[in-house]
This record gives sequence, structure tokens and C-alpha cells, in this order.
Amino acid sequence: MTWSMPRPALQLVAVLIGAAALGAFSLGVITADAPARLPGERGAGAGDQGQAIEAQEATPLDQERIEGPPPPPELTPEEKAKQEEARKAREEAARLKAEADAAAAPNGQASSDPLGDVLQKAQPRAAPQPAQPPPDEPLF
Repeated sequence: MTWSMPRPALQLVAVLIGAAALGAFSLGVITADAPARLPGERGAGAGDQGQAIEAQEATPLDQERIEGPPPPPELTPEEKAKQEEARKAREEAARLKAEADAAAAPNGQASSDPLGDVLQKAQPRAAPQPAQPPPDEPLF
């Protein structure tokens, strides 16, 4: 095989590439961390490493976790009255809102889309297109 460079130049390039590879490998070995330990192995200075990490305590599967939470406690008559009063207030507010919507809507129709109504009022009305007379001949 014929090379484009003289043989001594090729040897010099090969030596430089080999030196770079050997230097990179040796730097990787020198700067590598210490080997890790497997679970259960003690380190070289086990007492010097600090406090051992403690895991959270496990919670046993008791009856509540298996069957679900217990039903809520019975309400007192005062709490029942408060809930009934709040429900009636919500119904009254909904009725008043529906009446206000019906009064504000044109032609007495309640609006189900207030944003659509606002957009329709904001858009300018285009003049209606005149109806085209029917053609004398069919299209097909």
C-alpha cells in the first residue's frame, strides 16, 4: 500500500496518538472515585463515616386501610339546619340569576352563552345577500 506521507512521519503520528490515548486512560484512572460498596458491606472506616441513615417506619395494613375510611359521623340538628339553609340560599341565588338573565335577554329568551351574545353585539352586521334566481338549466 502506498502512503502519501513518508514512513518516519507516519510513525511519529502513531506515537503521538498512542501517547494521547495512554495519557487519557491514566488520567481517568487517577481521578476516578473509590469503588462503591455493596449493600451489607462495611466501609474501611465504618465508625468514621457518620450516622447511619434511618428509614421511615412502615405502617401496618390495619383494618381502615383495607376496608376504607369509616363513614362520616351523624350530623347534629344544628348542622343539618345550616346545610339546609345554605342549600336554599344557593337555589335562591340561582333562581335570581336566571330571572336576571331572562330579563336582560332580547325577546325574553334566556341566554346560555353570554360570551357569544357579547361577540354578536360587537360584530358589525353585514348586508344580507340578495337571493339568486334559480338557473334555467341544471348544473350537471
